[in-house]
Amino acid sequence: MNSPQTTRLDAAHFDAQALKWDENPAFRERGEKLAQAIRQAVALGPHMSALDYGSGTGLLSFPIKDELGSILLADSSGGMLEVAARKIAEQGVRNMETAKLDLLVDPLPAQRFDLVYTSMTLHHVPDTDQILRIFHDLLNPGGTLCIADLDKEDGSFHGPEVDVHHGFDRGDLGRRAVNAGFDDVRFQTVFSIAKEHEAGTRDYPVFLMTARLAPRLPA
Repeated sequence: MNSPQTTRLDAAHFDAQALKWDENPAFRERGEKLAQAIRQAVALGPHMSALDYGSGTGLLSFPIKDELGSILLADSSGGMLEVAARKIAEQGVRNMETAKLDLLVDPLPAQRFDLVYTSMTLHHVPDTDQILRIFHDLLNPGGTLCIADLDKEDGSFHGPEVDVHHGFDRGDLGRRAVNAGFDDVRFQTVFSIAKEHEAGTRDYPVFLMTARLAPRLPA
């Protein structure tokens, strides 16, 4: 019996949506809510360097840009990054840069970060354990990882034909983070995304996971 054909939401998919991405008020609202959740969970400061992985057009980074020292917006979609770069130029932002980057394929950036955050990206990454280890390697001692994504669902969020993780079980993801070298793993629900289906409206909760690297011990 043949398995149903699936498709991945690749960079070309997001390239095609980039120019109109910021016009969606729901996307802008999600960015603001996640920025506030990160602001409450992490003591942000101008000494901190940050990596926004799967940044898109920067809807999460722009709300907190004035509270961080530097932010690297990284995404595999060149179209999304072009929009982000234009916004950076138009607003005269001096502490944000863009980089086309797929951490599972490309060499890691030489820079290390005090904060790594990612929003609605993890479910698109095929190897969860590998990306968690990479995030660990990119953080400075004492640094923080913030992951916002969907709770475990039945595949109806994107549809069964789309090849993604169907959300994440919090306990399982927390254990994977610990196995990757993190501690002090915490979860909170930030908001829910309502989607219409034939059977009616369904809410899909979105969590924020925070996890930390132990600080370097004095010699």
